[in-house]
Amino acid sequence: MLLMMGEILRFGDVAEALPASSFWQFLDFHQSHVPWVGCSLHDLIQPSFSFLVGVALPFSISSRSSQMQSRSVMWMHTLRRSLILILLGIFLRSMHKEQTNFTFEDTLTQIGLGYPFLFALGFATTRQRVISLVGILVGYWLLFAVYPLPGPDFNWAEAGVTADWEHHLHGFAAHWNKNTNAAWAFDRWFMNLFPREAEFKYNGGGYSTLSFIPTLGTMIFGLIAGSRIRQLNAGYVLLKNFIVAAALLLAAGILLDLTGINPIVKRIWTPAWTLFSAGWCFLLLAAFHYVVDLKQRVSWFTPLIIIGSNSIAAYLMADTLAGFFSHSLEIHLGAQYNQIFGVSYQALVTGILVLLIEFLILRSMYRKKIFIKI
Repeated sequence: MLLMMGEILRFGDVAEALPASSFWQFLDFHQSHVPWVGCSLHDLIQPSFSFLVGVALPFSISSRSSQMQSRSVMWMHTLRRSLILILLGIFLRSMHKEQTNFTFEDTLTQIGLGYPFLFALGFATTRQRVISLVGILVGYWLLFAVYPLPGPDFNWAEAGVTADWEHHLHGFAAHWNKNTNAAWAFDRWFMNLFPREAEFKYNGGGYSTLSFIPTLGTMIFGLIAGSRIRQLNAGYVLLKNFIVAAALLLAAGILLDLTGINPIVKRIWTPAWTLFSAGWCFLLLAAFHYVVDLKQRVSWFTPLIIIGSNSIAAYLMADTLAGFFSHSLEIHLGAQYNQIFGVSYQALVTGILVLLIEFLILRSMYRKKIFIKI
């Protein structure tokens, strides 16, 4: 959540103003999504969020069971939560549009689409979860692998990308190219079932509705991790398990990419990306477990606890209020206030102040025990 809120710092603007600075170019890269294949720190935000949804589920089910909630009551809550997440994602994507923008690639929408299936697996055995996970990844890989590649007469304008785009993959890996794949073909049909200002032809970023399927895979990895935490509570055995899982998943994802069997592409959530990003999630979880649980350095992470305790509020604030806060600062401090360190850093100055305002609001909510939950 902090990394997502931190987009307001706009490192890219500073990097553009200071093109000779490798420091700002580095920060810009890791605050941006890679064009297609690969990974930046920013690319790990969505899988981390999805992974933690899975981690939290065993604790949620246990808590509701201790309150004597029936399975049917829990299912009603699950379906309501799923619907709210889907509609909230559509609402956020429709802001400043002329009409409702029915789109399903937003983080909240993707989680909402997969959440009922995740909840069902919350009552399954580890073996059943692993079988489901393998089935999802293999099936999603096969869907893309059998979809035909563009022919010589293909109209690339219909895909919003040129035939010689520098990030195109070649050979077998070309089945996972931008807007010429199976998920793109599905959206060409599915997205046009809804009222639109114009016919849907492609998503400019290459994102797709069907990515919720492998995103469910990421949540299942989190579910397995959360169940393991409940079993072992804390300790070095748990730490070792997470590190080993991270190493195996990272190696598997990289191997699939290097061999051309499946590229690491976050935008369409390829199976290789699911494995690779889950490896990072396990590694990050291991690091936090070591520092916070084993070394008891909880106070180091108070700001993260404050933000994470109100993750939905943080998400909505970053998506809806950042512009309002920025404009308000200009009104009250003057249009030139953010040039105090020079024109090159004006976006950064504005970003720091907006981020501070958002954090203070979240801190106030935390102290007053106001938590927005779905």
